[in-house]
Amino acid sequence: MKDEKINKARALYYGMFSRFFVFATNNDRYLELINLIDILKENPLDSSTAEAFENIRKLLKSDSNITFMREFDDIFHSPESTTIRTTASHYDENIESGKKRVEMQNFLAKTKIRRDEKKYSDYEDQIGFIFTVLSELCELQAQGHDEYSNTIHCIFEQILNEFVDEFAKELYNHENADIFKNVVVILKAFVEFERIYLEVSKPAIKLKITKSNEDEEISEEEKARRARNRAMKANGPKNVEAEACPAFVASETESDI
Repeated sequence: MKDEKINKARALYYGMFSRFFVFATNNDRYLELINLIDILKENPLDSSTAEAFENIRKLLKSDSNITFMREFDDIFHSPESTTIRTTASHYDENIESGKKRVEMQNFLAKTKIRRDEKKYSDYEDQIGFIFTVLSELCELQAQGHDEYSNTIHCIFEQILNEFVDEFAKELYNHENADIFKNVVVILKAFVEFERIYLEVSKPAIKLKITKSNEDEEISEEEKARRARNRAMKANGPKNVEAEACPAFVASETESDI
């Protein structure tokens, strides 16, 4: 019973982070985010996360996602500010669609979860996608599907754990981060909990090879993905938030994400 409650809580946290980092245009997903914040802030991990939850809730309105979307765009899409990259491959090899994407695809092959490319154009190693997968798998584990415990452990240890600290640091220091600065406080505390719970060590600091934007090699697939993202953003409503994440296609024996 104790593990069941812990896994349900883990699923909620991963679900909340998914809704912070997966871009979508349906307001239902924003309302889900608000609901998860209101649930989780009642039992924060520590005093710092309690304060962060309160700060986020003061900034996010229940009836409008405009503030959230404006900051999301400024951090992850705007050409006028530093753009935070969100894939494990970027932090591992300084490229998009690298070895970490292949590793994530291999882990997904052990489950019945798949990425619906028509509705979700980002790669499998994009941090929002990783959070959503882990949320679904933790929920399944809480329901008694212990066959997923090893996959959860591997995805966390070999994918998320390897880059989440560097990603969080860049996000926290971003010039336009306000809501997301508080999200990072909660994320770092939760990651530390996961490391203890899953018995995973913090990775050693790696030397990062940097490239200028002019030198970065972009594949045709990556160019097409970026074009789809721009088109999705341009065609989506300007005052609504994330969709109900139809990012995956699950089998009939598992719930849709």
